Amino acid sequence: MVSDGRARTPRSGARHGPRSRAPVFAALDLGTNNCRLLMAVQAADGGLRVVDGFSRIVRLGEGLAHTGRLSEGAMARAYQALAACAQRIEARAPVAVGCVATQACRAASNGDVFLRRVEKDLGLRFDVISPEEEARLSVLGCASLLEPRAEHAMIVDIGGGSTEMSWVAPSAILGARLNPPIISWGTCPLGVVTLAEDEPEPESGDKRAWYDALVARLAEVIAPVGAAQHLRSSFAEGRGDIIGTSGTVTSLAGVFLDLPRYNRGRVDGMWFDVNDCRRTIDRLLLQTREERAANACIGKDRADLVVMGGAILDAVLRVWPVKRVRVADRGLREGVLMRLMARHGAGA
Repeated sequence: MVSDGRARTPRSGARHGPRSRAPVFAALDLGTNNCRLLMAVQAADGGLRVVDGFSRIVRLGEGLAHTGRLSEGAMARAYQALAACAQRIEARAPVAVGCVATQACRAASNGDVFLRRVEKDLGLRFDVISPEEEARLSVLGCASLLEPRAEHAMIVDIGGGSTEMSWVAPSAILGARLNPPIISWGTCPLGVVTLAEDEPEPESGDKRAWYDALVARLAEVIAPVGAAQHLRSSFAEGRGDIIGTSGTVTSLAGVFLDLPRYNRGRVDGMWFDVNDCRRTIDRLLLQTREERAANACIGKDRADLVVMGGAILDAVLRVWPVKRVRVADRGLREGVLMRLMARHGAGA
């Protein structure tokens, strides 16, 4: 379940600041790599109108696979980002706040201790959601990008510590509102942070051979995920779509478009030809980390992760071949917001 308690900030029980006529709702997602806040009101057409947002790479899961614990440095980075989120929440005074934590807090032996400290200090109460709930919320958040003509669709969420895949029938999803039926879903322990630690990118040598071998190994892990192998022909024959919702996919799209700075309006919802996607990954593979960091759609915090995410996406596309991928700069947070709005009768 997604909590909907109000957030408070230290030393202040009152809220001040601008209020929109329509009630504001907030969703906060603490992942293995990112801390993301989204605040929105319900638009006239029933969709979301964003009024504020925040995103920071915190690498909460750094070293977790080897120690089983959140490190002091990772917790400090996440805490700073969450404090910034708490300030924004106080300024906007949303009627409800949904805070969800995913793989890093699920896996870490001290995840609950960290989240209790966050609640005590910042008033942000997190629900550590299951992989299935994470997948379902991502489907809900991406539902408006599904094409009714498609027989099937797969939503792929490449995270910092895991990758979730959900298979749906768009015709069933589009009429289901808040409880989208899922044909199958699966998760695998492949994420950009953990992969960067376990399979570090070589600084020299034959990087293409390294990359091809990595993708082949990842494809072997991905192939059995989910009870949906019977749907593969649907995708191979052009009757299935893939939606990619993650920083990896949006970053690759921004690089392909050669944007001077990341532009959600240009990226969200675009169709990304798979050949163009692979050429973009190839281009980044041959660059130094400094060259990637100079790209405004990547930045220094993602420079060592974007090729890892590209390898995971490439492996997914080898197992589930399609000609193009739909890019989603939306997902879990939007799903949280939609449920909060329904629970509080927004727009009614």
